[in-house]
Amino acid sequence: MADTTTIRVSRTTHARVTRLAAQRHETVDETVMRAIRALDQDAVARDLAGRLSDDEVAWLNADAG
Repeated sequence: MADTTTIRVSRTTHARVTRLAAQRHETVDETVMRAIRALDQDAVARDLAGRLSDDEVAWLNADAG
């Protein structure tokens, strides 16, 4: 981790992420990265679970030949 910066979080959040990282046997940075990835994946899943627009349905039903 060559290039770093500081973010402000509450002491409670800091303690929780530090404890979680220790339980997972990883660094705080790795734990935060996993959390960010999980949030990103959750957003993608919500988008995919939504109703398709009429244009998307038409595109999916289009003849590929």
